[in-house]
Amino acid sequence: MRGLVIKNTGSWYTVRTEDGRDIESKIKGNFRLKDIKSTNPVAVGDRVVIDINKEGTAFITEIEERKNYIIRRASNLSKQAHIIATNLDQAMLIVTVNYPITTTIFIDRFLATAEAYRVPVKLVFNKIDRYNTEDQRALENLIELYTSIGYPCSTLCARTEEGLDALKADLKNKITLLSGHSGVGKSTIINKLVPGVNLRTGDISEYHNKGMHTTTFSEMIPLPDGGYLIDTPGIKGFGTIEMEDAEISHYFRELFKYSEECRFNNCTHRHEPGCAVIQAVNDGLICESRYKSYLSILDDRMESKYREEY
Repeated sequence: MRGLVIKNTGSWYTVRTEDGRDIESKIKGNFRLKDIKSTNPVAVGDRVVIDINKEGTAFITEIEERKNYIIRRASNLSKQAHIIATNLDQAMLIVTVNYPITTTIFIDRFLATAEAYRVPVKLVFNKIDRYNTEDQRALENLIELYTSIGYPCSTLCARTEEGLDALKADLKNKITLLSGHSGVGKSTIINKLVPGVNLRTGDISEYHNKGMHTTTFSEMIPLPDGGYLIDTPGIKGFGTIEMEDAEISHYFRELFKYSEECRFNNCTHRHEPGCAVIQAVNDGLICESRYKSYLSILDDRMESKYREEY
């Protein structure tokens, strides 16, 4: 029987069958996906085949081919990936300029990973009611930056529901990953979109200005007007994996545009003579924060390789 994985609580997966039943399922034997070194071979969003037993539970026997997926580095094993969700129509990254701060490095790493796995992204800037003049200026600058690159941006105040109708329209009949740091308001947004779901919301640590985790597993939540939201645990960091060093600039749209003009095909865009990317940064054609995010990924990868060697 075919079904859709709508929830992952560790060793168990909830599979919604084609006839509308929710079956608690496990992976059969040493079932693993080819060519993906993952801590979770089955993920929310997967289309699977299950074999139901007489107890009413099931074994997952097959995973259908994925159209895309999005991953992050596993927290326990640096060489492995954790698949956040699969078969996405889009991802929405919830960003807060403050309360807590979402850095451009985090945004850019998420965008680069989404580019690598062919997942369209929209940026949603939440908590706009809380921003002072300085925060508002930063918000406007971020929206101008990412819109110019080609990423759609919108603003939202989940608490007062300002911008909520526009968000609903963007979500209708689509499978959407909702991601972002803990504390940016994901659970509040979902509670507003899906009356009765009653996800637990958390407070911001006043000392660290960081959110505290309230979601502990990934889950697909059906939307009243059609489509699904995939709620995920808040992500602290977003390392890039399964990419060659030379490929990383391909996932920064504006860097890739200028990299085709570089003198060397294997240019790292760090120090090479005739590097069109460095020239574009110096000329103000590429935002310095985006270039720094690119360099930070290279630095992390170099450090990781050094640790592996020594």
